[in-house]
Amino acid sequence: MTPETSLDAVQQDPGAEPIRLANAQLVLPDRIITGEIVLQAGRIIDITERADLPFGAVDCDGDLILPGLVELHTDNLERHIEPRPGVMFPPASALLAHDAELASTGITTVFDAMRVGSIQSEATNYARYARDLATELMRLRATGVLKISHFLHLRAEICSETLLDELAEFGPDDRVGILSLMDHTPGQRQFRDLSKLRTYLSGKRGMTDAAFDAHVAHLTGLQARHGVAHADGAVAEACRLGAVLASHDDTTPEQVRVSRDNGTGFAEFPTTIEAARACRDHGIAIMMGAPNILRGESHSGNVSALELAQRDLLDMVSSDYVPSALLLSAFRLAGIWSDLPRAIRTVTDSPARAAGLRDRGRLEMGLRADILRVRRLDRTPVIRSVWTQGHRVG
Repeated sequence: MTPETSLDAVQQDPGAEPIRLANAQLVLPDRIITGEIVLQAGRIIDITERADLPFGAVDCDGDLILPGLVELHTDNLERHIEPRPGVMFPPASALLAHDAELASTGITTVFDAMRVGSIQSEATNYARYARDLATELMRLRATGVLKISHFLHLRAEICSETLLDELAEFGPDDRVGILSLMDHTPGQRQFRDLSKLRTYLSGKRGMTDAAFDAHVAHLTGLQARHGVAHADGAVAEACRLGAVLASHDDTTPEQVRVSRDNGTGFAEFPTTIEAARACRDHGIAIMMGAPNILRGESHSGNVSALELAQRDLLDMVSSDYVPSALLLSAFRLAGIWSDLPRAIRTVTDSPARAAGLRDRGRLEMGLRADILRVRRLDRTPVIRSVWTQGHRVG
């Protein structure tokens, strides 16, 4: 995906009055200034350091002005599609609720994660759904009812039955920005400890011990039969679709070397310090989950994102399964690093660049007017206003 083909069209209205926000703390990529920012025709047209309140400007009363957040990996849409196991909601209503929720949390660009690769067995029924859901998303986007900017993130399940057939259903017009290689074969990567996986599935899906054992055996067999062909095919499909390739849950330096050889742009949630160090050595950007940062540990028993941050092995953050955690995690990182601009980059500029988007993620003249107004309440950021392309959506 090249920047020229991936950008949303800015809603131009040359006659619209500019929006002037002043008496604000503007969080630039490398510093914070007191000043005014001016938005017009969907773009940032001026940034000025000044202490006064110009006539006609909105008085931000010392609040922070940040770039809109950029989310590369979120399970939130699937949660709206299936809020309870086996309870399915209509796609359009789920998409609209998901879009509104993200806007309310300051996310102005999202790469909606959709699993491709179905699994059907006595223990598991992960049916194919991504093509139909993506079609509905594109339809809603064309009507102009969505508040924020949406792209696709295809989660390519290596350990599945139909991966390559499902990937073949997508084309360059589907806004596939990211394709991640996911291998959830039990006993490695995220769930090296099978007891953690057993606890997770028994709690989330009510899986009995017998069903769990059958599930593990079935997935192990799928990986043995299809793993190599699916991995190679998915890498080729990422090239065909013009998508950035991401790895997922790399655990060993050897897995990171394979990711490098595949042309991986960034690593989602490396599970060990050794894997994160290997990513740094190979120039692969490192992304960790906001819930891991806020909890101080991984729910799967893997490496703490805070430990990676303290070791300078963290480049960007994803909300993962809690959209509201994204902005809060950046403020927690600011406390660790004593550097708010650096922390804000992990949820704005760095993910935008990793996805090939050069027109957003920074307060900079000429870029999209995706803007947040945020007030600090002790250690908690409170979102007061959200603009996408200069239009207030929250």
